[in-house]
Amino acid sequence: MLLLGIDIGTSSIKVSVLDANTQQVIISRQYPEQESDIIAKQPGWAEQSPEMWWAHVQQAFNLCKQQGTFNPHDISSIGIAYQMHGLVLVDKDQQVLRDSIIWCDSRAVEIGNQAFDALGHDFSLSHLLNSPGNFTASKLSWVKQHEPEVYARIHKMMLPGDFIAMKLTQEITTSMSALSEAILWDFQTNRVSAELMALYGIDASLIPEIRPVFSEHGRVTQAVAELLGLKAGTPVSYKSGDQPNNALSLNVLQPGEVAATAGTSGVIYGVSDQLTYDPQSRVNTFAHVNHTAEAPRLGVLLCINGTGSLNRWTKNLFGSAVNYMQMNEQAAQTPIGAAGIRILPFGNGAERMLNNKIVGVHFHDIDLNLHHQGHIFRAVQEGIAFSFRYGLDIMRSNGLYPSVIRAGKANLFLSDLFLEAFVNATGVPVELYENDGSVGAALGSGIGSGMFSTAAEAFHNIKPLQLVEPSAVEQYEPVYQSWLNFLNKQN
Repeated sequence: MLLLGIDIGTSSIKVSVLDANTQQVIISRQYPEQESDIIAKQPGWAEQSPEMWWAHVQQAFNLCKQQGTFNPHDISSIGIAYQMHGLVLVDKDQQVLRDSIIWCDSRAVEIGNQAFDALGHDFSLSHLLNSPGNFTASKLSWVKQHEPEVYARIHKMMLPGDFIAMKLTQEITTSMSALSEAILWDFQTNRVSAELMALYGIDASLIPEIRPVFSEHGRVTQAVAELLGLKAGTPVSYKSGDQPNNALSLNVLQPGEVAATAGTSGVIYGVSDQLTYDPQSRVNTFAHVNHTAEAPRLGVLLCINGTGSLNRWTKNLFGSAVNYMQMNEQAAQTPIGAAGIRILPFGNGAERMLNNKIVGVHFHDIDLNLHHQGHIFRAVQEGIAFSFRYGLDIMRSNGLYPSVIRAGKANLFLSDLFLEAFVNATGVPVELYENDGSVGAALGSGIGSGMFSTAAEAFHNIKPLQLVEPSAVEQYEPVYQSWLNFLNKQN
């Protein structure tokens, strides 16, 4: 009995096949090897083609099949994780109407700000747990205002994972969790927000059928089964945004448990049983994968738009002749504080934790006679770690005090230097695991299909790889305060 997990990332698509009995990965592959394109027609805009995602899903799965390590007909369920907050629009023939406006697109910031004022801050925060902000509903409102001919042809609006499930099954569904990340869910009335829909003039018929995260979202069609080599009728039994799914992959499901990622974006995600919100909406609250009205499980999410993306940009510009491991080695040979360089890592759109401001990346205090590549590489990773500390302090002010943070050993968490900077800047130990988003999606499908009777059963064989504890907090604190001083001047 095998489980298939699909992770629709911004940079690439990753697919994993797991043995349901052992929870061990049989094979994982991603496509493409180089990062997928982001279409930026104007400054602050970011789009991707949903059909490109679907093509890359096929390529990644075909790479898995080429190894001959499993029989695709043995796959009994499929789970999907996806980049959050993206807007996908299809017509009645399930044809894509325009490229997806993805999570780091900033065009709808002012629309969300105006809606926050029009609905009232108290109402928005107590009912939606967030400002409408630059989220999916506001992006749909932008389309309605600026592309009325597209809006008139919409049959359904979806999140990216809903789209991939549609391609597999021809069924269009969504979930409470997905609608909460779109800022369309009213937690007080436990339904789609009639007030926000009315304010934006969005027809309720555009919202897909709502099903639980862990449930059947359609079955693989005969045509897709022939295309991919799967068994027709295989259920898609789990769909989740990437950050709730990452938390699931790390078995972060109960109040007080916290997960982190540092891929294209950086995230700290903590679980609460309270309908909590930040008064300034700098961190956001969404329905977690196991949330119900009777037993609330809310994901409190801090997002930093440009973490791994800044590290990649730095490599392309300053380190094209070295790989990431060599970058980390050079950085580790320089002192804590990078000999005075401070870098603000905010160059990938409007930052929610900075009140939706577009601050940009800033390099401070470079000495042309002193500093070399290694100093730049270290200052970048320290700057990213300091942005996590800044956001975590906001979360602490809202009552979330993690004693340990769980993370997958991937992306920036592969760097010993980044790990050192992260734990010492935040003062919180990090527990590392092997799991990633595609593995979490596969396990989620096992829960949704009933193969696992409980989530605990799904994680029975998942053990931590390493615990990294703070050891140089006193050395990092003055460097952080220096970095914070530069941020305060820009913010």
